[in-house]
Amino acid sequence: MANAKEGESRAADIIKNWLRTRYTLEFLGTWEQIHNQSFKVVEFDHFKTQAGLSSVVLSISEWVEKTNAIGIFVRKGKYGGTYAHKDIAFEFGSKRTKKKIT
Repeated sequence: MANAKEGESRAADIIKNWLRTRYTLEFLGTWEQIHNQSFKVVEFDHFKTQAGLSSVVLSISEWVEKTNAIGIFVRKGKYGGTYAHKDIAFEFGSKRTKKKIT
């Protein structure tokens, strides 16, 4: 979805910017707590306290590694990219659309 809107070179930046907002982190954390018994809530709280700060850059790989998240992940290689559960993908798409309209 990010590739289609902005091109492949900017897709990673778009995802990183989306991931750094407090609303996004709260959504992802809530989703993980509902669907993932192995989710590390303490690590999530650390990310949540830093959400929105301009000095914080969070990648999907770091999010998954530190919180044991399962809803969004990165695949490397020929068919690599960032993949997410449909709930998370819909949330990402809806925020991108709203941002463009306003």
